[in-house]
Amino acid sequence: MTAIATLPFSDPRLSIVTVGDGEGTPAWQRMFGWPAGGSGAVPLDARSAGARNIWAAKLDRAVREADARVLLVAEGLGCAASAWWARLSPAHDVRKVAGALLFAPPTQPDGLFASPKSRLPFPSLVIRPGGMADDLAAAVEDWGSRLVVGDRVRDRHAGAVAWRQAQRLFLRLTQQMVEHDVDRVRAITGWR
Repeated sequence: MTAIATLPFSDPRLSIVTVGDGEGTPAWQRMFGWPAGGSGAVPLDARSAGARNIWAAKLDRAVREADARVLLVAEGLGCAASAWWARLSPAHDVRKVAGALLFAPPTQPDGLFASPKSRLPFPSLVIRPGGMADDLAAAVEDWGSRLVVGDRVRDRHAGAVAWRQAQRLFLRLTQQMVEHDVDRVRAITGWR
């Protein structure tokens, strides 16, 4: 089952919400040693439009009830689902998302998650595993994301080494978040 779960994270300024595709060990666990899920898991249901809409309402609630701004971490079909959600959900829910890490999105997303081709309303990084096909350019461009190629598989018990790699990735995304927030302030205030 695909799940959304809050993961333990030492930075009190961010809550992490994950959206996986249910296909084996999640990429964030393989690459960084994060846990696969948590006790508050909500399954991603892509069987029908109705099930998808219920899933979206659950994601709205998870984001709305988060203690801090949300870092959305998604994998596979969860990336397309998250992009669909971000583009079509109420702005007051999506506004709480500080950024997204999108692991190995599908090159041909399911039609159930088709959405307008526009930038995501938050900064995002697409992480493409090294062995994956090189045809993510369209999704990366549509989402306004930056592409990171990750060719190493981590031992989830590696501890500090994997976590340092994850922290570097967070720093890259955090820099994008700050730039995004500054751009928003400039747009609102007319400051150049």
